[in-house]
Amino acid sequence: MLKVKVTAIGNSMGIVLPKEALAKLRAEKGDVLFLVETPDGLTITPYQPDFQDQMDAAEKVMKKYRNALHELAK
Repeated sequence: MLKVKVTAIGNSMGIVLPKEALAKLRAEKGDVLFLVETPDGLTITPYQPDFQDQMDAAEKVMKKYRNALHELAK
């Protein structure tokens, strides 16, 4: 468990993540992290929570309209 402290950053509040946490998240300066509400509280993740749902929907559309997309790609 890593301990972080809430601190003032300009007119906002924030936390500073230790290098170990950033390494585990594979996050670097400028990356976007997501706070996801779970039954156990909030989780910080580098992955967009609904990305897989979006990909499933896109694959369904591409499969349904395969021929039309193939013609448009010419």
